[in-house]
Amino acid sequence: MNQRQRKKLSRQLIEAILVGDTARVKAALRAGADPERGDSEGMTPLYAASVGGKPEIARLLLTAGASPDAESSGLGSEGTPLCAASCWGHTETVRELLTHGADPNLHEDHGAGRSPLDWAVRGPHPETVALLITAGAIVPNQCA
Repeated sequence: MNQRQRKKLSRQLIEAILVGDTARVKAALRAGADPERGDSEGMTPLYAASVGGKPEIARLLLTAGASPDAESSGLGSEGTPLCAASCWGHTETVRELLTHGADPNLHEDHGAGRSPLDWAVRGPHPETVALLITAGAIVPNQCA
Protein backbone atom coordinates (compact mmCIF):
# COMPACT_ATOMS: atom_id res chain seq x y z
CA MET A 1 0.00 0.00 0.00
CA ASN A 2 1.44 3.36 -0.94
CA GLN A 3 1.64 6.49 1.22
CA ARG A 4 -1.37 8.11 -0.44
CA GLN A 5 -3.57 5.06 0.22
CA ARG A 6 -2.43 4.90 3.86
CA LYS A 7 -3.30 8.58 4.35
CA LYS A 8 -6.69 8.13 2.73
CA LEU A 9 -7.54 5.11 4.89
CA SER A 10 -6.38 6.94 8.03
CA ARG A 11 -8.57 9.91 7.16
CA GLN A 12 -11.55 7.61 6.54
CA LEU A 13 -10.92 5.86 9.86
CA ILE A 14 -10.76 9.09 11.86
CA GLU A 15 -13.86 10.47 10.13
CA ALA A 16 -15.80 7.28 10.90
CA ILE A 17 -14.71 7.42 14.55
CA LEU A 18 -15.70 11.07 14.95
CA VAL A 19 -19.25 10.36 13.74
CA GLY A 20 -19.46 7.07 15.64
CA ASP A 21 -19.95 4.91 12.55
CA THR A 22 -18.85 1.47 13.74
CA ALA A 23 -19.50 -0.18 10.36
CA ARG A 24 -17.22 2.32 8.59
CA VAL A 25 -14.54 1.84 11.27
CA LYS A 26 -14.66 -1.92 10.68
CA ALA A 27 -14.48 -1.40 6.91
CA ALA A 28 -11.49 0.94 7.18
CA LEU A 29 -9.65 -1.49 9.45
CA ARG A 30 -10.41 -4.41 7.11
CA ALA A 31 -9.09 -2.35 4.20
CA GLY A 32 -5.80 -1.90 6.05
CA ALA A 33 -6.11 1.35 8.01
CA ASP A 34 -3.45 1.55 10.71
CA PRO A 35 -5.20 1.74 14.11
CA GLU A 36 -2.29 3.78 15.50
CA ARG A 37 -1.70 6.27 12.71
CA GLY A 38 -2.67 9.79 13.74
CA ASP A 39 -4.41 12.32 11.55
CA SER A 40 -2.56 15.28 10.02
CA GLU A 41 -2.71 17.04 13.40
CA GLY A 42 -1.40 14.00 15.30
CA MET A 43 -4.65 12.85 16.93
CA THR A 44 -4.65 9.06 17.18
CA PRO A 45 -7.74 6.99 16.36
CA LEU A 46 -7.91 5.55 19.88
CA TYR A 47 -7.74 9.01 21.42
CA ALA A 48 -10.61 10.13 19.16
CA ALA A 49 -12.72 7.15 20.23
CA SER A 50 -11.83 7.64 23.90
CA VAL A 51 -12.51 11.36 24.16
CA GLY A 52 -15.77 10.79 22.29
CA GLY A 53 -16.89 8.01 24.63
CA LYS A 54 -17.15 5.30 21.99
CA PRO A 55 -16.34 2.03 23.81
CA GLU A 56 -17.24 -0.31 20.94
CA ILE A 57 -15.00 1.58 18.55
CA ALA A 58 -12.22 1.67 21.15
CA ARG A 59 -12.52 -2.13 21.45
CA LEU A 60 -12.25 -2.52 17.66
CA LEU A 61 -9.13 -0.36 17.55
CA LEU A 62 -7.51 -2.13 20.49
CA THR A 63 -8.28 -5.53 18.98
CA ALA A 64 -6.75 -4.31 15.71
CA GLY A 65 -3.51 -3.44 17.50
CA ALA A 66 -3.83 0.10 18.83
CA SER A 67 -1.67 0.63 21.89
CA PRO A 68 -3.83 1.56 24.90
CA ASP A 69 -1.15 3.91 26.25
CA ALA A 70 -0.03 5.69 23.06
CA GLU A 71 -0.19 9.47 23.45
CA SER A 72 -2.00 11.62 20.97
CA SER A 73 -0.27 14.83 19.97
CA GLY A 74 -2.95 16.70 18.05
CA LEU A 75 -3.58 20.32 18.93
CA GLY A 76 -6.32 20.21 21.56
CA SER A 77 -6.20 16.41 21.59
CA GLU A 78 -2.95 15.69 23.32
CA GLY A 79 -2.69 13.03 25.99
CA THR A 80 -3.42 9.38 26.55
CA PRO A 81 -6.68 7.65 25.62
CA LEU A 82 -7.30 6.73 29.26
CA CYS A 83 -6.85 10.34 30.40
CA ALA A 84 -9.23 11.50 27.67
CA ALA A 85 -11.96 9.02 28.59
CA SER A 86 -11.48 9.66 32.33
CA CYS A 87 -11.67 13.43 31.89
CA TRP A 88 -15.16 13.16 30.43
CA GLY A 89 -16.38 10.31 32.63
CA HIS A 90 -16.75 7.82 29.78
CA THR A 91 -16.75 4.86 32.16
CA GLU A 92 -17.44 2.14 29.58
CA THR A 93 -14.60 3.40 27.41
CA VAL A 94 -12.33 3.51 30.48
CA ARG A 95 -13.33 -0.11 31.19
CA GLU A 96 -12.40 -1.14 27.61
CA LEU A 97 -9.03 0.58 27.83
CA LEU A 98 -8.24 -1.02 31.19
CA THR A 99 -9.35 -4.44 29.93
CA HIS A 100 -6.88 -4.08 27.07
CA GLY A 101 -3.96 -3.14 29.32
CA ALA A 102 -4.07 0.64 29.71
CA ASP A 103 -1.94 1.77 32.66
CA PRO A 104 -4.20 3.46 35.25
CA ASN A 105 -1.18 5.33 36.65
CA LEU A 106 0.30 6.63 33.40
CA HIS A 107 0.47 10.41 33.47
CA GLU A 108 -0.06 12.20 30.17
CA ASP A 109 2.45 14.59 28.61
CA HIS A 110 5.05 11.83 28.69
CA GLY A 111 4.78 11.48 32.45
CA ALA A 112 4.73 15.16 33.34
CA GLY A 113 0.96 15.79 33.26
CA ARG A 114 -2.14 14.54 35.01
CA SER A 115 -3.08 10.92 35.59
CA PRO A 116 -6.41 9.38 34.57
CA LEU A 117 -7.48 9.52 38.22
CA ASP A 118 -6.61 13.23 38.44
CA TRP A 119 -8.91 13.88 35.47
CA ALA A 120 -11.75 11.71 36.78
CA VAL A 121 -11.64 13.41 40.21
CA ARG A 122 -11.70 16.87 38.59
CA GLY A 123 -14.77 15.90 36.53
CA PRO A 124 -16.12 14.90 38.98
CA HIS A 125 -16.91 11.42 37.72
CA PRO A 126 -17.26 9.15 40.80
CA GLU A 127 -18.05 5.98 38.83
CA THR A 128 -14.92 6.45 36.72
CA VAL A 129 -12.89 7.23 39.87
CA ALA A 130 -14.06 3.98 41.47
CA LEU A 131 -13.23 1.96 38.35
CA LEU A 132 -9.73 3.44 38.15
CA ILE A 133 -9.04 2.77 41.83
CA THR A 134 -10.27 -0.81 41.47
CA ALA A 135 -7.88 -1.16 38.52
CA GLY A 136 -4.96 -0.05 40.69
CA ALA A 137 -4.80 3.72 40.24
CA ILE A 138 -2.72 5.18 43.03
CA VAL A 139 -4.63 7.67 45.14
CA PRO A 140 -2.42 10.66 46.04
CA ASN A 141 -1.28 10.87 49.68
CA GLN A 142 -1.96 7.16 50.22
CA CYS A 143 1.52 6.12 49.16
CA ALA A 144 3.35 6.09 52.47
